[in-house]
Amino acid sequence: MPAHAEPDRRLRGLVEAAHAVQPRTVALRRRLHRHPELGLQLPMTRSAVLDELAGLPLRIHPGTSCSSVVAVLDGERPGPTVLLRGDMDALPLTEDTGLPYASKIEGSMHACGHDTHTAMLASAARLLSERRELLAGRVLLMFQPGEEGDHGARQMIQEGVLDAAGPAGTPSAAYALHISSTMPSGSVQTRPGAIMAAADVLRVTVHGRGGHASAPHDALDPIPPAAAMVGALQTMITRRVSALDPAVLTIAQIRAGTTSNVIPESAYLEGTLRTLSERTRRQLHEQLRQVCQYTAATYGCTAHVEIDSGYPIVVNDPDAAARVDQLSNEVLGRGRSTPMDSPILGAEDFAYVLNRVPGALAFLGGCPPHLSPESAPPNHSNKVIFDESAMVDGVALYTAFALDALS
Repeated sequence: MPAHAEPDRRLRGLVEAAHAVQPRTVALRRRLHRHPELGLQLPMTRSAVLDELAGLPLRIHPGTSCSSVVAVLDGERPGPTVLLRGDMDALPLTEDTGLPYASKIEGSMHACGHDTHTAMLASAARLLSERRELLAGRVLLMFQPGEEGDHGARQMIQEGVLDAAGPAGTPSAAYALHISSTMPSGSVQTRPGAIMAAADVLRVTVHGRGGHASAPHDALDPIPPAAAMVGALQTMITRRVSALDPAVLTIAQIRAGTTSNVIPESAYLEGTLRTLSERTRRQLHEQLRQVCQYTAATYGCTAHVEIDSGYPIVVNDPDAAARVDQLSNEVLGRGRSTPMDSPILGAEDFAYVLNRVPGALAFLGGCPPHLSPESAPPNHSNKVIFDESAMVDGVALYTAFALDALS
């Protein structure tokens, strides 16, 4: 028998099987979409996931410090462990889509598609449970809260998600899908190496001396150095960072003063730094401090600089990224996987998993058919809509990732 015949047999019919469970996938997704929850504590979301997994041959491990769910599916033969991740938390937005299943919670919305990720992973658990005889090893299903800035993956690792399958079950591969409303529905993109950026927060407080606005010479006005810092920091990025190893710095918040005739004691800046290599990230942390402190000193002021390290760089294992590309075309059809020429500067805490386990993050297109990728509201918009039919492809891919790794 040719070497490629066995993978073909195992992967055959996955799209049809995903279609068969699509009513369940949609029902779970809409249940989550109506009742989105923020952060690390998602009691309604976890309850919905546990309801959907009930009755499947899984070992369930609910989180203790957060509303995570870890489920382990043991195959019928020994072998390695593959981890599949789906994040569950929403964003602090008020939905404005007009959908019949729109969020019922003011100020909370699944605007990044995590409800689709969770629903796809739950249905993949069902398909994999029906195919246990094909699994040599085990599948570790990671339902994660707190992706939107709360380091949920790191917390789950600290709680032992990578050891949940037992002493011999440390994952040897890890995969995650992320839906995108601005990619053609059902298309797949990934790349080897860095695919998403590290995200750090810069906070600067400029300290001066307050006084009357009519006599600035008797005060140390912190506003001019704060304004000068914005330009100096942007110039630093363009002149100190290689264009071949890019970085983005955005000052997104400036606060100073309370009225028109008072020079304030201090001014405050806050922004985000995005980088694609640890070397540039470390260099910029030091250079940002220098620029802010020296600029403040030029005006006779001082600057207190804080840099909070956020999510690490998301780095795909080259072999895992190649498998995603090949499986997408094999399972979904030729041409479904298209090249991703460059990384994006958004951040994702699946980076914590990929720092420990070789694997890959891939993007799944979910642009609604009545819109074009160019005109569709993007992820994180309160008007974003995802094509639910793309979840069929996501369920099939999650299932294929596990079947391929546990042949």
